[in-house]
This record gives sequence, structure tokens and C-alpha cells, in this order.
Amino acid sequence: MKFQPLKDILVVSIEQAASAPYAGCRLADAGARVIKVERESGDFARDYDDVVNGQSTYFTWLNRGKESVRVDLKSEDGRQLILNMIAEADVFIQNLAPGALKRLGLNSEKLREKNEKLITCDISGYGEEGEYSQMKAYDNLIQAESGLIDVTGDGDMRAKVGISIADISTGAHAYMAILEAVIERGKTGKGTGIKISMFDCMADWMMVPYLHQVYGGKAPDRIGVHHAAISPYGPFDTEDGKKIMIGIQNEREWERFCTRVVDGGIKPKDSRFQGNANRVKNRDELNKLVQNCFITYRADELISRLKKAKIAFSRLRSMKEFAEHPQLRLTKVDSENGPIEMADRPAIFSGYRSEFGAIPATGEHDEQIKKEFG
Repeated sequence: MKFQPLKDILVVSIEQAASAPYAGCRLADAGARVIKVERESGDFARDYDDVVNGQSTYFTWLNRGKESVRVDLKSEDGRQLILNMIAEADVFIQNLAPGALKRLGLNSEKLREKNEKLITCDISGYGEEGEYSQMKAYDNLIQAESGLIDVTGDGDMRAKVGISIADISTGAHAYMAILEAVIERGKTGKGTGIKISMFDCMADWMMVPYLHQVYGGKAPDRIGVHHAAISPYGPFDTEDGKKIMIGIQNEREWERFCTRVVDGGIKPKDSRFQGNANRVKNRDELNKLVQNCFITYRADELISRLKKAKIAFSRLRSMKEFAEHPQLRLTKVDSENGPIEMADRPAIFSGYRSEFGAIPATGEHDEQIKKEFG
């Protein structure tokens, strides 16, 4: 049996790229009917690449289970079609440039006047007010403005996060806020307006380095793949060329690590490493000692010792190894170019199964939707 708590919810989404499509995709996964409104040429994310059987990686990931209709928002027919859909919709999502829909008379405030049960979600880069409100906002640009790039990397070398984390964060926050609004509407019978910016979403996730900066006077150092505030917490080489990552979270683990994993190569009562604060302070020296111990073991030997000592660890895997990971749960999603394997929903609901709708071709549902709402 499929888990579809949003089965009777109609979502109209004027969306492009990643943030709004992420939110719409999660709503579709939960059973909502999601109508994706695209320009005549389609969502430009369709053309990011052609890696997935001739289709874009981003688009195939974020648009399963939706219906696609092409609409010229500047035409009278196009505007009327949107208004007709909104009259019956439960949720409206959009991530066009701030002010774009207002100039067309389709802004969220006006739409809610026509449908009091409507929940609207406007996604922007920096919000709709202030000097940044009209700036273009792409994922890497938000990573830069929010300080994320400043705390990511190694030493003097900064780096961006390797996935579109600002877009994904915003889509996740939008999804959560919409669900909250649906619950509230169940109590009041009325919809509400939601405003979400990519910058605000990243600001929320940046609070640990922010608090270090504001209250400690200094942001955490850039230290590559090691943890900025916990030590030892990072990858170390083994004799056979593998990399094993460990994470010591408390003093009980630290003592077991010293006595049962590295066989006394590091003294648990060494004053330099007493307490996490001292271990972080003397990180370089500690990491050298850990590395000197680890390099004497093959990966399988070291993993066995870590397991017996109940020390948290992982393999530092390549993407090829991740694609073959024994814990990776995959499902198949249909598309115009054939089925595509991708990760199943993270949430597993007892007694239910996941079942995703197909990825729509550009304007695949033009005729059907225009006949229904036109």
C-alpha cells in the first residue's frame, strides 16, 4: 500500500532550477497532485546536462510524479489558466525573480484573496526587501554570501560544498513550512502566505560557525575533511592504501580508542589530549600519532579493532564506491527515455511502500490540463 497523506492536495508550482522543484517533488512523493508550470522551452534545468539517458541529472532527480504544462504567463490565456488552477488549488509555489508575478497580477497576496484556503510559498534568493532583494541568487553565490565557502576547504584554500546545498536546504525548508501551513489550515480553514529565502535558510545552517565568530571572536579553521571542533575526527591512511574515518565524541570513547585500538601508542591520560578542547588545540600532533598507528594496519584489521572497541568509524568512499554501497536503497522511476534508478525516500513508513510517479516530458500534460482548467 502506498503512503499518500497528501492525496487530495492540489499543488500549482511555477518553478525552475532546484529549490522550488525540490519542495514540489517531496509533496508529490507524499501523494499530492503537483502541476509544474513551465515556460514554452521548459524548465532550464532540463538542459543542465544529458547524463541520465539523455536527460538532466537535476531534472530527473527533482521532478518525478509531477504533471508538466507550458504556459505563457504574459498572455491573457496563460494568466487565466493560472487563475483557473489557483481557484481549485491548495498550495501555490513559485521561485521566479522577486516582483515578476506581481507585475503580471499573479502575486501570492492577490491569489489568496481569490482563494482563502490557498497556501502560498514564495522562494527568493535574499527575500523581497532590502538592498539584496533584486540580486540574482544561484547556489554558489549564496554559499559565498552566507560564509559557507569561508569555513569550507583546507588551510588557505577555500572550497564550495560539492552539492547544491543552498538550493536543497531551501527546498527542504519550503516543504516543512508548507506541511506546517497545511496542519494550521486544518484548524482554521484558511491558508497562509510563506516567504522563504535561500540566504535565510543557509543562515540558519551556519549558526555554529556564526556563534564561534560572534561569541568566541573567531570562526572555526578550515581543516579539510577533519572536523573543526572535535578531534580526532577525520580520515587516516591504512597500510593497504584505504582511508578510514574515525570520530571520538567523548572521554569514554577516547580511553577505549587509546587502550584497545592503538595499543597504547597514545596515552589516554596524556595532558595534551585530556578533553576535547585540548585535543582540538593539539590536533596536528594528535593526528600524526593516530596516523602513525593506523598505517601499521590493513583496513580490514583496523575495522575489526574499531568494531570491538565500539569506536565510530566509516570508510572514506569514492562516488563509485557509494554507487555500489550495500546500504543504498534504490527505486525505479519512469521517464520518457526509460526507467531511471535513484535513491528511495529517506523516510520509511511502517506498512507502506514508496511508489513514485514518472518524470514528465516538457509540456506532456498541456492538452489535458488546458482542457481541465481552460
